[in-house]
Amino acid sequence: MGIADKNSKDMTYKEYANWKEDERCEVLDGRIISMAPSSLPEHQEISMQLSIEFGTYLRGKTCRVYAAPIDVYLFENAQKKWIDENVQNWVIPDLVVICDPNKIKRSKILGAPDLVVEIISSSSAKIDRMDKRLAYQRAGVKEYWIIDPANQVVEVYLLKNHTLELHDVYNRENSIPVHIFNDFLIDLTAIFPRREE
Repeated sequence: MGIADKNSKDMTYKEYANWKEDERCEVLDGRIISMAPSSLPEHQEISMQLSIEFGTYLRGKTCRVYAAPIDVYLFENAQKKWIDENVQNWVIPDLVVICDPNKIKRSKILGAPDLVVEIISSSSAKIDRMDKRLAYQRAGVKEYWIIDPANQVVEVYLLKNHTLELHDVYNRENSIPVHIFNDFLIDLTAIFPRREE
């Protein structure tokens, strides 16, 4: 089945489970919202540096950090032993923090992460700001970061009254607090690559 065929109809977990291992996509309400192409070097660098920051802070703690690619089934119950083959919602965030170990399965995450990070590109900005933000909100993600490499800014959304509201915007010169923890700041100069003037 070609990519065009995959985009033309509803997708279920049963169909996705039979894809080739190197083919990945994100699906909301049965609709493919994106195929997962290879990331650009700048995207990879930001993801790697964030993973290092989170990984270092979380060493020895219950919470875990995972970088893409990992499938996250936002609306699935972590207590289930398997996924219903008709599930039609999963995403592949750039980075997630999970504090409930029951949600972490061998090859996937079942349920909402505590924190999600998406690193946007010109082709993914609308999906990350609208479709995925609303899905994360509905699932109960507590904190959502949208990182814009082109402008070197991070938008932080916090869940309040079941709504992910824009809390603040941080640029390369700022330190950003991780709100799901009380004592964790990330210096964004360590995350965004320095650009030549």
